[in-house]
Amino acid sequence: MKISGSQPRVRTCHLGEAALGANAAILADTAMDAADPTILTVDEIGGQPDVPRNLTVKGNDANVAGNVEVSGMNVFGELMTETIALAGVAVVAGSKAFATVHQIQLPKYAASATERVRVGTGAKLGLPLLLWRDTVLAAFRDGAREANRPTVAVSADAVESNTVTLSSALDGSPVVVDLYETH
Repeated sequence: MKISGSQPRVRTCHLGEAALGANAAILADTAMDAADPTILTVDEIGGQPDVPRNLTVKGNDANVAGNVEVSGMNVFGELMTETIALAGVAVVAGSKAFATVHQIQLPKYAASATERVRVGTGAKLGLPLLLWRDTVLAAFRDGAREANRPTVAVSADAVESNTVTLSSALDGSPVVVDLYETH
């Protein structure tokens, strides 16, 4: 029963039409330098996130190591950064949702001048609000309710750390999340 004069607190968040993540969507294979970190600016970065979402890093051989530092903007238009540690050829997912990427810093190479890094997009989609607890009710992809609840990460301090990961694969269809606001 709704109390007379109260405001509804359920919010529908339209997260956009998120494509399946691709491990070179932001930066294709890029060589690492022997002596210094490689700094790439927005003009040298090949792509941008299609919706606010997490990023991934991947090396081209087992020796690729070090930290990739990414700078950009969150869904509120605020500057943000994330450091993601490389692990050879494994795809390593970051946890923060980037709306745009402005700069990527690659570490110097570890063993040989053939080491390369790519930066892609992951499956964690950014929520456009701060939450201090998980209040997600349901997620929908292409108008259909997901059979399983999404995985949710929350932060009362950093909007880029509020994310949902659907149980089904993203495919460019609209994604909608219903939740209770917690402020």
